[in-house]
Amino acid sequence: MNTFSKGGVHPHDNKLTAGIAISTAGLPDVAVIPLSQHIGAPAKAIVAKGDHVKVGQKIAEAGGFVSAVIHAPVSGIVSKIDTVVDASGYARPAIYIQRDGDEWESSIDRSDSLVTLDQHPDLTAETIREAIREAGIVGMGGACFPTHVKLSPPPGCIPEQVIINAVECEPYLTADHRLLLEHPDEVLTGVGLLMKAAGVQKGFIAIENNKPDAILLMQEKAAAYDGITVVPLKVKYPQGGEKQLIEAVTGRQVPPPPALPVNVGAIIQNVGTAYAVYEAVMKHKPLIERVVTVTGKHLSRPANLRARIGTPMSQLIEECGGWPEDTGKLIGGGPMMGKALHHADVPVCKGSSGILLMSEEESHRSTPSPCIRCAKCVAACPMGLEPYLLAKAAERDIWNLLEEHHVTSCIECGSCQFTCPSYRPLLDVIRVAKATVTGIQRARASAQQNK
Repeated sequence: MNTFSKGGVHPHDNKLTAGIAISTAGLPDVAVIPLSQHIGAPAKAIVAKGDHVKVGQKIAEAGGFVSAVIHAPVSGIVSKIDTVVDASGYARPAIYIQRDGDEWESSIDRSDSLVTLDQHPDLTAETIREAIREAGIVGMGGACFPTHVKLSPPPGCIPEQVIINAVECEPYLTADHRLLLEHPDEVLTGVGLLMKAAGVQKGFIAIENNKPDAILLMQEKAAAYDGITVVPLKVKYPQGGEKQLIEAVTGRQVPPPPALPVNVGAIIQNVGTAYAVYEAVMKHKPLIERVVTVTGKHLSRPANLRARIGTPMSQLIEECGGWPEDTGKLIGGGPMMGKALHHADVPVCKGSSGILLMSEEESHRSTPSPCIRCAKCVAACPMGLEPYLLAKAAERDIWNLLEEHHVTSCIECGSCQFTCPSYRPLLDVIRVAKATVTGIQRARASAQQNK
């Protein structure tokens, strides 16, 4: 079995919810829908206080090409347009909807019947991309890059294959695993739509071999779909990273930024995204809900919940038995790349893959000690960087050195910090440095354009 060549670590899987079927979460009394749920320009509200909206109705237009449309996840009255503190910890503009019943747009097909590509020979690449854009679909693995943009590569970049990221290498999370087991044909049809939109004949579904049931099922199902191959991979974190996944599946390596995966012929999409594409194109259903893994070793009823966008995470925690007494940290996402949350009223967004409640013991950070120059962080880095050097340069604000040593290539996977025997906060420091250097580069590029 294949994997990527540089670095990587093996944290405990802790897939506590792998055997738990997806269930539907309760509807929120008030849905809070941030206008920045994606990479790019925030969406622009097209509703006002007092407006009545239906489920699936467009409530915000894309703020540019790299942006995403937003739809009402519940029906009711727009109570206000204000701000909300999202998972990033920053206050963002948001639309608040006071729910009243559950009235859907009539154009949405809510049946369970499978609609296949054979039933729609009229679909073209352009119509598929437009349906995806209108549905507000973004990368649902966490990056939240607008999907229609990925399917519209820059001039000179020719896609050769679509790779579906079904690795789900982040510990604890099982939302993608359950989608594969419970909706395999919908996912495969979504892959076919993505292939047609990208103009490619090859599609790969990459699954780590700690999910043998999903591998077996998808291999059996994929036999009926032209051009789609299931690729089992060795278990290694962070195999879900785009560059790592491309190397594991194709053997090709993506050059440093500004190079993109499509520069080596690959378009990467998440399992949840493929499923959302199926629903958008075949069922006329915009992205208004997603599967969220709510988990933790001491949570009484961990679950995989299909939750509407805008549902407070606190509500999902209560549905799973409430807060364990020894909860030490609340994380949006998984323990490696997720973000610690200040409070539980953060709304579920398009990129919300998980909610993790860690105990005091698990979340305790050991006191950092001086670097012992063991180079374990270097061996663990999947990008071939020198984390100890980047962290030291960041602590001293040596931005030119950070740029020279490719800090912007860091994928913020946390492998360096995970493996450090001195418990140094390498990722914390490097993440801030990466953002600073990126800002410096943008300012430099802007200044050159204005000359």
